[in-house]
Amino acid sequence: MRLAYEDRFSELEPLLARVEKPSRYIDHEWGTKSDPAAPFRVCLIYPDVYEVGLPNQGIAILYAVLNQQEGISCERGYVPWIDMADAMRAAHVPLLSLEGAAPVASFDIVGFHVPHEMAVTNYLEALDLAGIPLLSADRAEDDPIVIAGGPSVYNPEPVACFFDAIMIGEGEEQIVEASRCVERMRARGASRIDILRALAHVGGAYVPALYEVSHEGPCTEHGYTVPRAGEDVPDVVYKRVVRDFGATDPVPQSIVPYAQLVHDRLSIEVLRGCARGCRFCQAGMTYRPVRERTPDQIVGAVTRGLSEMGYEEVSLTSLSTTDHSCCAPILSRLNRRLADTGTRVSIPSQRLDSFGVDMALSVAGEKKGGLTFAPEAGSQRLRDVINKNVTEDDLERATRAAFEAGWRRVKLYFMMGLPGETDDDIRAIAELADRTYELAREVVPKGQRGGISVSVSVSVFIPKAATPFQWCAQTPDEEVKRRQQLLIHSVRNRAVRVHYHDADTSLIEAVLSRGGRDLSGVIMGAWRRGARFDAWTEQFDLARWEDAAREEGIDLRAVAQTPFELEARLPWEHVSPGVSRGFLLREWRRAMNAETTPDCTRTSCTGCGICPTLHAENVLVGDRK
Repeated sequence: MRLAYEDRFSELEPLLARVEKPSRYIDHEWGTKSDPAAPFRVCLIYPDVYEVGLPNQGIAILYAVLNQQEGISCERGYVPWIDMADAMRAAHVPLLSLEGAAPVASFDIVGFHVPHEMAVTNYLEALDLAGIPLLSADRAEDDPIVIAGGPSVYNPEPVACFFDAIMIGEGEEQIVEASRCVERMRARGASRIDILRALAHVGGAYVPALYEVSHEGPCTEHGYTVPRAGEDVPDVVYKRVVRDFGATDPVPQSIVPYAQLVHDRLSIEVLRGCARGCRFCQAGMTYRPVRERTPDQIVGAVTRGLSEMGYEEVSLTSLSTTDHSCCAPILSRLNRRLADTGTRVSIPSQRLDSFGVDMALSVAGEKKGGLTFAPEAGSQRLRDVINKNVTEDDLERATRAAFEAGWRRVKLYFMMGLPGETDDDIRAIAELADRTYELAREVVPKGQRGGISVSVSVSVFIPKAATPFQWCAQTPDEEVKRRQQLLIHSVRNRAVRVHYHDADTSLIEAVLSRGGRDLSGVIMGAWRRGARFDAWTEQFDLARWEDAAREEGIDLRAVAQTPFELEARLPWEHVSPGVSRGFLLREWRRAMNAETTPDCTRTSCTGCGICPTLHAENVLVGDRK
């Protein structure tokens, strides 16, 4: 039922004294842009708590874009922590927006960010707290249109029934078109189904209610998705791409938070896309093509953002920031501009070579914390399988340069369970870590060796849609646990610390990455058993998911650990980032032969298909090294 738009903070306020971190729920931060008098309202929800969600760049971008539109007001919402959610239910207080403290169910559109698979139960938590039916099919004519978008929409099927529309790709233009579409159709008095049909013609919009699952022909047990008979919708929904990335506002952030954030800094997106072609990396495939901002735009954005928001740190963000063709001169200019201000520049994504270390050095100054390098695999053979295009010599030169330049803490990031992995590859991780520590002892002066820290962080490989490894199975969780122990016992030097990702959480992430619409009942069942904030280690409970799956007659391990036939139609192929199936198949075959594929921004076109399909192209402002 559609609720009235009104300020209901007075109902929430008595609960603040009873909960942890009441600052999560206080409205009227400095720098908000919403207009309570606007006739059309959108509420964007990040499926986690305030301090995790506020720094999210995607939400910030869409929030700024929508609030620039005449007649549209955009507000934000976050999922209350467990203590507040329980208190709100007991007091019959619905989920409220942050700016206006208005019921989320009073908005015309409610949009969810989709950051990763483990957020799925939080969508249901938010909808339930808002009083909006969980299933799209159960919503009344006057209920908000519930949409979703973000980096993890390339297998939308497990959550398809919860959303009225799922926006595929980049949202700056798309979100405005979708909002105007709903506004126009509502003004005409259109029915809910006619609104959804109109939304399906917004570029990049996938409307699940207009599609159905088929099991005809070669396919997985989850089937594949096709348009319903009689519906005028595309067979494949291609992602939206912002062709002129340089024309977008590089400073979407405007809100000064009340609480310490997870990433409490100004963030400037310096480029979008990555062409390195790592075969496990979904973002590397789905964010293509590469588009860089100019140095003038980046430097100007940093200056403006810092003056407006008062941050003492700025992060130059992208999938691979040091790949920017003008990275060195940009950092040089920023260092001169920010000299004596106490402002720190950070580059969270660095190349595993001496250039990457040089760039890290140019922003670190005397404040050398730790450096993270990501070889991903321990052996050269396996690095070639995943197309990492990094050698052991690259790693040695980079770590040597780091230790010589004054760093004392280095973290090495790997994955476990990659296709074709053997015990020798696990032992190679340990050998690489041991050699890195020995190199540090060789380079660092004797009196400073006590500060040396080498750590290894190992995640579990998750087969992702729209990647060359989308046909691969996840390694069984018991086998993952065995390999984790093998790694721990293979590291000779006790000074090398090993951290690894929980295999149980990785199992559910793989299930949600590879499954179809048949998983919706499992997700609902897990949530009803108390699953929420599953991305938080202390909140995750595998038993809830196992019980829910058992009730639905689904074997979780079979979903995650059964490889797909190459000729089978996959559950997600009705949405596409523009990278062709043929290219992914070629890359899978090259992987099996341990053959590498170069970066197209440094060599020639590799035939991924994205540029001709989406009528876009790589935009570089300089020459890449």
